[in-house]
Amino acid sequence: MTQPSFPPVRLLPKANARAVRHGFPWVYANEVVLDRRTKGMAGGTVTQLEDSERRPMGVVAVNPASRIICRMLDQNSEAVIDQAWFADRIARALAHRARLYDAPFYRLVHAESDGLPGVVIDRFGDTAVVQPNAAWADALIEPLAAALASVTGVTTIIKNGTGRARALEGLAEETTVLLGQAPTAAIPVPMNGATYMADVMGGQKTGLFFDQRPNHAFAAALSHGSRVLDMFSHVGGFSLAALANGAASALAVDGSAPALDLAQAGAVASGVADRFATRQGDAFDVLAALGEEGAQFDVVICDPPAFAPSKNALEAGLRAYERVARLAAPLVADGGYLVLCSCSHAADLTKFRNASARGIGRGGRRGVIVNTGSAGPDHPLLPQLAESGYLKALTFRL
Repeated sequence: MTQPSFPPVRLLPKANARAVRHGFPWVYANEVVLDRRTKGMAGGTVTQLEDSERRPMGVVAVNPASRIICRMLDQNSEAVIDQAWFADRIARALAHRARLYDAPFYRLVHAESDGLPGVVIDRFGDTAVVQPNAAWADALIEPLAAALASVTGVTTIIKNGTGRARALEGLAEETTVLLGQAPTAAIPVPMNGATYMADVMGGQKTGLFFDQRPNHAFAAALSHGSRVLDMFSHVGGFSLAALANGAASALAVDGSAPALDLAQAGAVASGVADRFATRQGDAFDVLAALGEEGAQFDVVICDPPAFAPSKNALEAGLRAYERVARLAAPLVADGGYLVLCSCSHAADLTKFRNASARGIGRGGRRGVIVNTGSAGPDHPLLPQLAESGYLKALTFRL
């Protein structure tokens, strides 16, 4: 595969070329010369980036339809983005995960942090789910998939083309099988002593959230002999880990009946179904109802979706996080624990911590933070890109 030749994209003098040279992976549309040639490039075009003095800066993927017009692929301006290039990036990512985990269930590629901007790959044994959330990865999905199979040996590759990020890139939603056969049942995933059921074809995101693994483990360590409430539970991430660690009981609450069915199946597979219960409903409504019922739990975990997915949604999102804390705090028994999570990159740790503390106070409780968690090491954080460090998990003792 030879690199197609397109005109380079040139930075404006006002652009922060130093940041790009030092590892910031994005160039915004207002930082480049938007001439007719650049505007006319198809989304996913691979070409060179030059600074305002026409000095080469590397190979980028261009999408004129996106606010992020360029994504840095390789700072070597001679790099060829072909199957061998993908294989090298994937092999480096795999070497890191192979040191961490004794079974092949993890986030294999975490986008910019693993040198593949906009690309997420989660591995479920012999199956891999690829989310090409940038136009260039969508355009080059075939060499990417071929490299993934050759490096890892997976026999099934699913393309999950859904989600907000693709819409921002002007990409259509589609889920297809790139290699092998689509799984006809949920895939069992061993994690933290429990077995989870991942629906890789129709579930949320890729089917399972590997990022919370260390936070599941920490909450589980607090849960031996405890009554556990797992709000926004999805497929039972926190509750199943807690039960595997000896929790007395766990109630999983989610708005999705299919997710709760998978959680129940996971409880059966984990041998903890006799201590596990589910409740379907809007989380805010259920929290309020549990408060009215006088319910008490020793460990309460709230892991909601991203309430602040962008800066424009930040203030409303912080109010929602505060409301979760206010409703959840009264449900925690004296001396118990409240775990509050946020996957909103727009809400940084300080803002999220302050919103959580306000909510706890307005819920009539006081607490101290005993642990601050983040995503696991299979979700590396690129220091130049704050968005890659999106997950926060605060454990309060009330």
